[in-house]
Amino acid sequence: MKVTDAQMLISAVSDAQYPKAGLPEIVLSGRSNVGKSSLINRLLSRKSLARTSSSPGKTQTLNFYQVNQILNLVDVPGYGYAKVSKTQREKFGQIIEHYLESRKELKGAVILVDARHEPTEDDKAMYHYVDYFDIPILVVSTKIDKISNNQRAGSLKRIRQSLEMPSEEPLQSFSAINGEGSSEIWSWIEHRMKD
Repeated sequence: MKVTDAQMLISAVSDAQYPKAGLPEIVLSGRSNVGKSSLINRLLSRKSLARTSSSPGKTQTLNFYQVNQILNLVDVPGYGYAKVSKTQREKFGQIIEHYLESRKELKGAVILVDARHEPTEDDKAMYHYVDYFDIPILVVSTKIDKISNNQRAGSLKRIRQSLEMPSEEPLQSFSAINGEGSSEIWSWIEHRMKD
């Protein structure tokens, strides 16, 4: 997709605040510091539309980014960050849960996992939770540029096995540094928008 217009639309914590235009939405989920904001900025060809930080746990609301006035990308709070209080983690969980269960505009979920590490228990739980609601999933292996070419196949195989992904389900490697995987992610998103 050629992005000609991209803007941060709203930060929301309840469905009363969600956009009302009825545009298709793709949710982006992953553990804290996995690179959701970097992915958004790369996909939207913007340097800092989504705020990136070396400190995990910065996203604390559902952030809606409108693209070309035809699509919303929805960035949700990262999970698994120990320095966020248990109460705050539970609050994030409730916000995300309500959104996934009730949002009729939701067309798919991009779940980000770090190519350098084994998927966490939180990654597995999120994957199976989204799958339970029969929401189409694209798993994206981020920070692929940080591992050698020789390690890639093993990393992707480990992610697929750990998440118990069906062989036909897509698994896309991605680098925010050089843009690897961006066009494939956009192709998947565009296909979901038509469903």
